[in-house]
Amino acid sequence: MSQSDHTSFVYSASREEKGGEKNEGSEPLDQKTLQILLESLARQSMREKAPSLDELEGILKNDLESKSDSGTKTKSEDAPKSDDLYSITKLLLDHGYLKDEKHWLTKKGFFAIGDHILRDIMSELKTGDFGLHETRAVGAGTTILDTTKKFEIGDDIRTLNVPTTILNTITRITKSKDLRFPLDIEIDDFEQFETVDDVRAAVVYCIDLSSTMKSSLTGSGMSRIEAAKKALWSLYVLNKRFFPNDTIMIIGFASMASIVNPVDIPFLKTYDANDEFLHYTNYQAALRLARKILQKESATNKRIVLITDGQPSACFVDDEFQKNKILEEKPYSNFYAPNMSLLSKIREEKNIKIEDSGSLVYLCYRYKKVDPKIDERTILEAKKCRRENIEIDSIVVSEEMELLTYVQEMEKRIHGRTYHINQDNMDKVLVVDYIFNTKKILGSKNM
Repeated sequence: MSQSDHTSFVYSASREEKGGEKNEGSEPLDQKTLQILLESLARQSMREKAPSLDELEGILKNDLESKSDSGTKTKSEDAPKSDDLYSITKLLLDHGYLKDEKHWLTKKGFFAIGDHILRDIMSELKTGDFGLHETRAVGAGTTILDTTKKFEIGDDIRTLNVPTTILNTITRITKSKDLRFPLDIEIDDFEQFETVDDVRAAVVYCIDLSSTMKSSLTGSGMSRIEAAKKALWSLYVLNKRFFPNDTIMIIGFASMASIVNPVDIPFLKTYDANDEFLHYTNYQAALRLARKILQKESATNKRIVLITDGQPSACFVDDEFQKNKILEEKPYSNFYAPNMSLLSKIREEKNIKIEDSGSLVYLCYRYKKVDPKIDERTILEAKKCRRENIEIDSIVVSEEMELLTYVQEMEKRIHGRTYHINQDNMDKVLVVDYIFNTKKILGSKNM
């Protein structure tokens, strides 16, 4: 067959969603303008009430103009034209950063902003704070290397290097006598491929969506929920860029828990009184769902990280016996099960599917105290996780020492760790902690 009979093919990267590909004929976008727009998109997407795509146009124009007025050179021939009413959002749609939906960030936009946030975090860390240093030690593991070593009694024979073993036998025999078949192989001739552990981590971050997460800790203007979302956003991008074999999953929890699509992290919203009783805090719901997820993972390191600002004020009641035990001590206790219409409303408004286990939720808010039954059920769920070799750590985002004291006591009982941080350093703490605690087996420096 001649060369002319061949068909020429052009391969290009596929896009996972509509709007991910730059449209032919769209205007170019200079980097300075793009940087300003991405920073603005990050702020707007994390607001408690994110603007619609139409509202976003005016906000983006104002941000571009304010940067220009402050002396920052942003306008160029490539910048959006101000005489076109929807030119900026159209341009971002054409370049694949936005999509015409309620959650308007595409995956391209999500990762572009996440990269920017991550770079800011990494630039503020001191040189040598952490590193990924390969170990020189080799031994039993799951990844087979090209190098070999002498076989030892008890090693896995499946990693035996047969050609090298036979060559060792031939070399040994021919030194003293003629070669004869069958070969008399000795144990010292055996050689096997070296292996290393493929160290993988599966981490579930459980972000508190109770109503108090709307509060602000400092005068920075960023709420607790916004700080937590920013931290998780950068962490997920870090994971995908540098540790693709690891798994990071996100759970949003209040009275009940739900799995969160990572690209929806910026748009997470807290619950409030209008959502019936969903705005309480149920550690058990988060731990139970996280444990269910991690049971399906084969990773070596499994961790749950709770990010919360409030003590647990709710727990599950799985059967009538548990319910009656509570009623014996507190006859006027409150139990709650969300109806289907509310679950549909939450799914529509917040794009969250709440994990409905069929259990009642026992509600009991006590100022700066935890109800004994809720504490008991919370610790029981945490101990179930520990029995399955799942570590549990807690990130406390609160100025209330009573909360910190409770979480510290809880972690002592399950041999976990507690971080008491503010919203300004949450992203740095999570990024460094993730690298150190999931990769320390590879020789990362001790923090």
